[in-house]
Amino acid sequence: MTPDQRERYSRQIRFQGLGEHGQERLSASSVAVIGCGALGSFQAGAMARAGVGRLVLVDRDYLESSNLQRQWLYTEADVQQSLPKAAAAAAHIRSINSACEISAHVSDLTSSNIEDLLEGVDLILDGCDNFETRYLINDFAVSRRLPWVYGGAVESYGIVMPVVPDESACLTCVYPQPPSGSQPTCETVGVLNSVTAIVASMQCAEATKLLVGVPPARRITTIDVWSGVVRQIGQPDKDPACRTCGRHEYTYLEASRRAPISLCGRNAVQIHERSRPLDLTRLRIQLEPLGSVRANEFALRFFPEPYEMTVFPDGRVIIKGTTDVGIARSLYARYVGA
Repeated sequence: MTPDQRERYSRQIRFQGLGEHGQERLSASSVAVIGCGALGSFQAGAMARAGVGRLVLVDRDYLESSNLQRQWLYTEADVQQSLPKAAAAAAHIRSINSACEISAHVSDLTSSNIEDLLEGVDLILDGCDNFETRYLINDFAVSRRLPWVYGGAVESYGIVMPVVPDESACLTCVYPQPPSGSQPTCETVGVLNSVTAIVASMQCAEATKLLVGVPPARRITTIDVWSGVVRQIGQPDKDPACRTCGRHEYTYLEASRRAPISLCGRNAVQIHERSRPLDLTRLRIQLEPLGSVRANEFALRFFPEPYEMTVFPDGRVIIKGTTDVGIARSLYARYVGA
């Protein structure tokens, strides 16, 4: 460790639970942050400031003004440029810690790309907004014996649970099936930035312990910042009958591809219909006679009233203004091509 590094992380090194050896382990670690929204943007910034050597950022979405209330890394300029969250997060983190290696991916995490995107990571932080992606992360982590930290927040309520394969229950042990019926989302019931910050902080604390070789808390923690109530229950033991960590059936990881999905609380549908990259420059020329188009190197936004389409270079399209997959498919075919 250089003198400059010792000074930069001096307050962290002085903490007895970490010390210089722990700081060296952090600098040699690689962490994946899946989802760069309210939780993930905080996680990415905190882990970079803590001195993690490499961060892998994965997010499929772009920035909107409503994100600024709780998504800590971003600025009004990022929103005005319609930047993807992963790209904006990477730029800000490089200004926070230039020694941290950043791999940013403007992509949806799927069974077909997760192995490539997360190759070489030591730990995964959950910043997702849906259980499908969390089950995929859980499958991948259990199959590779990688620790990960689950977290979620909505309204004033949040939850945190570390998952250590072979040692603790996995996500499927605790939630054999995703929640059924309509679920509250940030879009429908709101969320306080204080709860997202607390949940992300607790996730980072568990991640730091795991990275330096300290066992995490074997507890599931819930917190309500409005009522002030904090609850902790013991994390259950592994379920021998669990399809993931018991029977080693990796349903989400082994899926050939994802179907189109409605984005959580966004009145939007994401479509995956193409397996080859799109030429956004050419597409912009094609669409300009048909309506308003905004584009940058990361994405193209097209406004066929009353809808809004955001097209990414990997062929994904987010169609805002509907949750009807049929309408979304029709718009995709009409403007992007079958």
